[in-house]
Amino acid sequence: MSTARITIDRDFTIAEVPRRLFGSFVEHMGRCVYTGIFEPGHPQADSRGFRRDVLELVRELGPTVVRYPGGNFVSGYLWEDGVGPVEKRPRRLDGAWHTVETNAFGLHEFVDWAREADVEIMEAVNLGTRGVEEARALVEYANHPGGTYWSDLRRKNGAEDPFDIKLWCLGNELDGPWQIGGKTAQEYGRLAQETAKAMRFVDPSIELVAVGSSNRQMPTFGTWEHTVLSHAYDEVDYVSMHAYYQEHDGDAASFLAEAVDMDAFIDGVIATIDAVKAAGKHTKQVNISFDEWNVWYQSGLDTEDQPHVITAAGQWREHPRLIEDTYNVTDAVVVGTFLNSLLRHGDRVKIANQAQLVNVIAPIRSEEGGPAWRQSIFWPFARVAQLARGRVLRLAIDSSPVSTKRYGDVDAIDAAATWDEENGTIALFLANRSLEEAGDLTVDLHGLGAASVRSAEVLTVPEGGDRKAANVVDDQDRVGLVPLRDVDIVEGAVRATLPPLSWAVVVLEVARA
Repeated sequence: MSTARITIDRDFTIAEVPRRLFGSFVEHMGRCVYTGIFEPGHPQADSRGFRRDVLELVRELGPTVVRYPGGNFVSGYLWEDGVGPVEKRPRRLDGAWHTVETNAFGLHEFVDWAREADVEIMEAVNLGTRGVEEARALVEYANHPGGTYWSDLRRKNGAEDPFDIKLWCLGNELDGPWQIGGKTAQEYGRLAQETAKAMRFVDPSIELVAVGSSNRQMPTFGTWEHTVLSHAYDEVDYVSMHAYYQEHDGDAASFLAEAVDMDAFIDGVIATIDAVKAAGKHTKQVNISFDEWNVWYQSGLDTEDQPHVITAAGQWREHPRLIEDTYNVTDAVVVGTFLNSLLRHGDRVKIANQAQLVNVIAPIRSEEGGPAWRQSIFWPFARVAQLARGRVLRLAIDSSPVSTKRYGDVDAIDAAATWDEENGTIALFLANRSLEEAGDLTVDLHGLGAASVRSAEVLTVPEGGDRKAANVVDDQDRVGLVPLRDVDIVEGAVRATLPPLSWAVVVLEVARA
């Protein structure tokens, strides 16, 4: 059995928990929108075509902010196509995912859906094939009260009141050669700067996210962020990060340690931001929007569900199945460690969006005309979004190591915690990366009075299953949270045993010392 000791002190904290950290992402890709959140004619659809069964799961999942409409899709998108009478909207070819976009679902529909789901909107503008004027016009359409061309067109289209969208992305992954209208860092930096200025001339209250490198492996990573921010530092509030991970060649140990890479990635972007701040003698602080992250099996699945295979086949279809990954126990534990990494960086990562919400590399799956259900990765996200309140605690962790090929020795127990002083609770988010050994955990509580266990849940390999057990349409509840029995308070400390390959959440009621 491995061992770990975590020390908590109520006075050692990182930051207030950023509520936007628990974001998600809806892109016009595959079946995320069509037959995902929107399916007129479905038995569970409301009068607007929103799937009520999916909405119920979204509310249970608890995302706070949802990024829309892309993603790669936005770099060729004409937002005007998605407003006005549906029967008059044009059908377009979407080059990003090689599909036919019907435009039956657009900005007004998304705003209505977001209100039903009780999420903040994070709107992306097209800086691939379009630019300053189109972005400025979209802000006027969405946020200006009335009396101008674009705001009056919104009112004519049925929305008397402004949408009041505060959070905007200045394009998507524009350093990527796969991106429609890709840019060099110099080109994008100047475009982002001027677009940001024009958008703020319309609505000074908005917040803006500049595009960072598409991933840490990009040859221009670091220099891209530095160049872009050298132009646009004073005009933006955040720079974006994107990262996807998967298990390679059965190397589960390295996969379970991928949060080590996420930690280093975040630290590198922070260093670059702060170097630009110092060199430019800026006074404001630019932070991070980690607006795409998840497990995504990008290799080894050359099926018709993969975008590159569909493109090669020359097929143009409406909402085909694209990257509908089925997530297992191992994936859920990894996602739990990613959430821990984001919490540990809550002083600088202020927004994060798990990609995507439904069907496409998603915590929620649905079938056209059929049911919707929770994937394994649903559970860590839902519990962290629900329970991470107050301040993020700065933990001291002493853990037995796990050996990995990619990252060397890493802590067997990965952890994050939050302290909600108002409600007198501590939430512990714990992952045991060991595939074979249970973890004997002790948590020392300093600066706090008597503690008791309010609740304790764990996600691990189901009885009679293996680490690749998953929830599928015919067995939707195989993987989920069950009570964690081996947890107690012993001489003022928390003592718990974490099963091998598990993610757990323990909520403590504590009295201030």
